[in-house]
Amino acid sequence: MLNRPKPQLWCSSAELDGMLGKGEHLKDEGSRLQVVAAGATAGLISRFVVAPLDVVKIRLQLQTHSLSDPRSHKDLNGGPIYKGTIPTIRHILRHEGLTGLWKGNVPAELMYVCYSAIQFTTYRSATLLLHRAFGEGRLPHAAESFIAGAAGGATATASTYPLDLLRTRFAAQGNDRVYPSLRRAILTIKRDEGFRGFFRGLGPALGQIVPFMGTFFAVYESLRLPLGRLELPFGSGDATAGVMASVIAKTCTFPLDLVRKRIQVQGPTRSKYVHKNIPEYRGTVRTVQMILATEGIRGLYRGLTVSLFKAAPASAVTMWTYEQALKFYVGVGEKIDDGSFMG
Repeated sequence: MLNRPKPQLWCSSAELDGMLGKGEHLKDEGSRLQVVAAGATAGLISRFVVAPLDVVKIRLQLQTHSLSDPRSHKDLNGGPIYKGTIPTIRHILRHEGLTGLWKGNVPAELMYVCYSAIQFTTYRSATLLLHRAFGEGRLPHAAESFIAGAAGGATATASTYPLDLLRTRFAAQGNDRVYPSLRRAILTIKRDEGFRGFFRGLGPALGQIVPFMGTFFAVYESLRLPLGRLELPFGSGDATAGVMASVIAKTCTFPLDLVRKRIQVQGPTRSKYVHKNIPEYRGTVRTVQMILATEGIRGLYRGLTVSLFKAAPASAVTMWTYEQALKFYVGVGEKIDDGSFMG
């Protein structure tokens, strides 16, 4: 799930409330610090593992020419033509090497750490504020989660947006390096585009949050009870409903994600990325209109398949790493407590 804290990253939601609300240590779950540290470790490693799929998604999102119409290839200016996930990975490996699949991973990792911390804190604060305003348990759970999740997602998105923009620009550059380093990128954007340059595309990014949350909870609440009565061989009804709701919500709001990527690479460096024919876009609505006029409805969904596909390995790696990291941190804590760590 994109725009709210992911309970599976830390522990169950009930355990999460118990630990953070009361500061209690749960049996076999570690202390609050150990749980947070394990969650952060799992997220960072998971982010590293799926980084190549993220690079592929960004490259596909920024590709504006039609695959079926050769006439649209006349203005490529040496840029590549990507056809699907696997061919795109092969193309990057062949022309940019293995490291090409991890372009933008440093700002992406920094963004993840900051985003999770801000989102998690805001979500908790918003929940407590709603309890004080309306009374605990007075609001429907779905409404409370929607409001708190939207607040957490919006705050975290706005706060970490410069890192998101940097991640996109690094992932978009080919062998002709637009920015040789993260420090140089920051200095160049500040000099050439000003402070506002770090927030290109923030509008569609924030505009994506509310419909995502609304769609997610509408679908989840509609499917949770019917699926909960079924005996599913691959997981509980709640988990299945959550996965289906996330897929549907992401699909519905994906055009805004694509628009955000297109706007993020605007500015004086627009023609220097791997795709050198990216049009000049101004504003969310105008960008959507231009994409529909030149690429059709399919143009708004470039990269959707790989975006949905990367969710499965990301979750698997996150859960496995979380469990292993938590065991490690709990073991270290026990050694510190009994004095054997230093001995």
